[in-house]
Amino acid sequence: MSLEADLERARELSVGELADAIEAIGFECTRCGACCKAVEGDDGTEEHTATVFPDEVRRLQDAGEEAYDWRDVARPMPYGVAEGENGPEGETFEWALQTDACGDCTFYEEADDGTGACSVHGDRPLICRTYPFSVVLDDETAAAQPMGEAVDREGSVRAHECEGLGREIAREDAEELAAALKKRAVRELEEAIAVRDNYGPTDADGVVVHDSEGQKRPDGSRLDGR
Repeated sequence: MSLEADLERARELSVGELADAIEAIGFECTRCGACCKAVEGDDGTEEHTATVFPDEVRRLQDAGEEAYDWRDVARPMPYGVAEGENGPEGETFEWALQTDACGDCTFYEEADDGTGACSVHGDRPLICRTYPFSVVLDDETAAAQPMGEAVDREGSVRAHECEGLGREIAREDAEELAAALKKRAVRELEEAIAVRDNYGPTDADGVVVHDSEGQKRPDGSRLDGR
């Protein structure tokens, strides 16, 4: 099925039905911070990796008391990037939220009692607003990028590992989450279509990021200078 067909299906999703599914699964954030932190695995520490759209990067740049640099907010998606003789090089698609020295999201804060918080909560990207849920358009195609192994599914809603699952959620909160989930499904597909349509191979040195706006350097500047 084409991306355009998937997009049409995403636009036709019922927020009410998505909210029903979220209610059936149940969710309440426990502020454990797991979705914002690096993951310890058998092969070492895996940095927190969450997709952020170009316009979301710009919004986050203005979220603090002082404006953030693009690189304070986002980094090139690591897939496709390797260490070369003169530093990182390669072509990749999209941006990931920036991480700190520990591999945690740069905007993650942890209180003395161990609970987590987001320093830009009101401006957080759609992927953060909708975790631990994603949309499934059919058994073969998911509107959302992988978020780890799915542990539950209800209708078009898939739930990913999170200790807050199974808890009672108010209808109003379920509807708000469902609306964000639909918006994210649509945005991801719109972004994928734009990336495909704007893609062009490049022989530029260093790292090149292909997003919906064209080809960019890691600092967010465009290769074409526009």
